[in-house]
Amino acid sequence: MVAGRVAAVVLLLPSALRHVRRFRQPPTPLAQAVAIAAGAALGLILCLWATRQQMLALAVVLASLYPAVPTVLGLAMLHERVSRGQVVGLVGAGTATILLALG
Repeated sequence: MVAGRVAAVVLLLPSALRHVRRFRQPPTPLAQAVAIAAGAALGLILCLWATRQQMLALAVVLASLYPAVPTVLGLAMLHERVSRGQVVGLVGAGTATILLALG
């Protein structure tokens, strides 16, 4: 994971530095981007920790729930409509995660 992040920075940094004036943003979006990056870093650290603690089954299940996160954010922030199938899927995924966490 670390190698992937380092490779991404190495590849993107020259282009970002070349176009630095176009990337200037007001403080609020910049702070939001930093918070998102910190959350992503925390997620990677916790995933690594889980694999070291032999909690790989739980880590894989939680990582597979990634598609649920944008769905829940869309519901909470954008007030999107959700179908019955989506509700069943989200509830099922949440239930499975809880059952796996309980052992």
